[in-house]
Amino acid sequence: MADDSSPQITGPNAWLVDEMFEQYRNDPNSVSESWKEFFHGYRPTAAPRSAAAPAVAPTATPAAGPASSPAAADASVVETGTPLRGAAARIVANMESSLSVPTATSFREVPAKLLEVNRKTINSFLTRSRSGKVSFTHIIGYAIVRAITETAPVMNSAYHEGPDGKPYVVRHEHLNLGLAVDQEKSDGSRSLLVPCIKAADTLDFAGFLDAYEELIRKVRSNKLTPDDFAGVTVSLTNPGTIGTVQSVPRLMPGQGLIVGVGSLDYPATYQGADPATLAGLGLSKVMTITSTYDHRIIQGAESGLFLKRVHELLMGQHEFYEHVFRSLGVP
Repeated sequence: MADDSSPQITGPNAWLVDEMFEQYRNDPNSVSESWKEFFHGYRPTAAPRSAAAPAVAPTATPAAGPASSPAAADASVVETGTPLRGAAARIVANMESSLSVPTATSFREVPAKLLEVNRKTINSFLTRSRSGKVSFTHIIGYAIVRAITETAPVMNSAYHEGPDGKPYVVRHEHLNLGLAVDQEKSDGSRSLLVPCIKAADTLDFAGFLDAYEELIRKVRSNKLTPDDFAGVTVSLTNPGTIGTVQSVPRLMPGQGLIVGVGSLDYPATYQGADPATLAGLGLSKVMTITSTYDHRIIQGAESGLFLKRVHELLMGQHEFYEHVFRSLGVP
């Protein structure tokens, strides 16, 4: 392990540490100074079982009958598997580790009309006054932070087994929001990075927006540091950007909550309807938000109340949009 002063990087980001460490071993000057410092005294964990296992070569047993028949010849074909190494092997280890967390999931369908209208107003103002653009995820992520901070701090907890083997619950002082970012590599494969907005509970919307965009810039320029991955207490994933209606993401050990945001669209029943018909019916687009939580330390009612608060905020209650507008200077 790294020395005690190094940030602890676990969960979905662990594969990146393995990849960067291999790069560091091959050429220490190929990584940034922050990674060099992180790897000083670093000792990698044992390779996951899946990475060390040799290629599997299952052979089908030919059925009884003449060996010269075409069917018998096809049945004896050897299928050779491909070993999972590096990031792929770490994902296997992470997913197997996530099975140790007893989770439950709450679902909430939220009307998105007010979210759409206010986002359009904000972006119209930003176009005239300053650069930048606000996404739906910016606003939803901030609503999640507000909901946890104001009414559901239990969602920002983690289960921990003490040195005495007894169960403990950790109540975090600050909410560090991990943002699941899908990244496509040059070879066409995909990986998941989860950089962290530190102390998101202390930020107004403008500060949250700036911190969010700074992390995305670092992802795109490959300038993330070890500290950007450390300390995630709650994660946010948005598969809705590729059309997924709802999801139940895996919760990694060390966190108490991961929130999934589904696609923002009209209910499937109406998606083929004429726009004039939709307007006449007064239909709103909707999205499904899921709360997958560690059931050892968080109960279903607490998860439900958390989603209720997110719903209320996105519907404009508790002066949510007033705070957002004021922080950006929107009239």
